[in-house]
Amino acid sequence: MKNNREDLKWEEIKTEHIIQNEWIDFRQSAYCFPDGSVYEPYYSYSRRDYVVIVASDTEGNYLCVRQFRQGIKKVTTEFPAGGLERTDGREYGSDDRELFSEESLSAAKRELLEETGYESDEWQQLLVIPSNATIADNYAYIFMAENCRKVAEQNLDETEFLNVEKYRAEEIEDLIRSGNFEQSMHVLAWYLAKERKIV
Repeated sequence: MKNNREDLKWEEIKTEHIIQNEWIDFRQSAYCFPDGSVYEPYYSYSRRDYVVIVASDTEGNYLCVRQFRQGIKKVTTEFPAGGLERTDGREYGSDDRELFSEESLSAAKRELLEETGYESDEWQQLLVIPSNATIADNYAYIFMAENCRKVAEQNLDETEFLNVEKYRAEEIEDLIRSGNFEQSMHVLAWYLAKERKIV
């Protein structure tokens, strides 16, 4: 006999905040399983929600950024992206995140302009999806922006060092196939945008 959805839920019975500051809440938890057994440790973290933008200019080129990613210690090629700003002074968390966070489309427009100097009047939200449901509680808001035009210079944060590069669709396909487009949510964003354009 198969379990129903409710039978599968775990109960968090103990939590230790290993690191909890303005940027991240990294936790160690114990869970009670549906059969009553308890297991620990499970690790999870909260960070801010973010946007990813598949942006193309008036000539059909796709706007990408090159920047260093400390997780894999490499310079990567990826789409413009960035965090939703909070209005409650926090960086992450809360079941009422939409009440306290910058509206996702506004964040996408801001990040595109800041990172590339481009803006667009043609936006579509493609998907809202957990960033990494196994270990994190933040969400990615994926957008497509078409016919982008250059209106300003970059306006980067003090920790951002990135270059803007333009790619044709086939070049992005080559980067993905060769394993050189090294952000999983950005790869997902590409295929969602590609599907939307075909439809």
